[in-house]
Amino acid sequence: MSRDDIEDLQHRYASAVGRRDEASWASTWDANATWELGKGRSVEGREAILALWNSAMDGFNAVVQNVVDGTCELDEDAGTGTGRFSIIEHWNRANGDRGILLAYYDDKYVRTDGQWLFASRELIVQYSGPPDLSGTFHNAWGES
Repeated sequence: MSRDDIEDLQHRYASAVGRRDEASWASTWDANATWELGKGRSVEGREAILALWNSAMDGFNAVVQNVVDGTCELDEDAGTGTGRFSIIEHWNRANGDRGILLAYYDDKYVRTDGQWLFASRELIVQYSGPPDLSGTFHNAWGES
């Protein structure tokens, strides 16, 4: 059942992004979680994570995030786990730019009060640019 719980967590997160549902999105994070977005953007704690998310979301008119594949390993007894889930994100920035993000999250999970939550997420970007995919791709091992 826990694999289903992790998939549900992933989909609740992505769905909340598309709806800009702050409460639902925040509810996917453990209170002491860490979010690493690259380029020196790393925050700790649900409140700081939410503040960064709101700041980032202010730059968008619309975002649709889809979870496309993933895997996880869970230690049921310890209530911890790790996983990697890929996303495709289509976005329309407030300045009118449109683009696509192809990336994956390296995750750590923790079960808190019987519910699986993100203990940490690190975003690994493989492509971010024009929707025609004319920009630079980075492969899974970090090379262009």
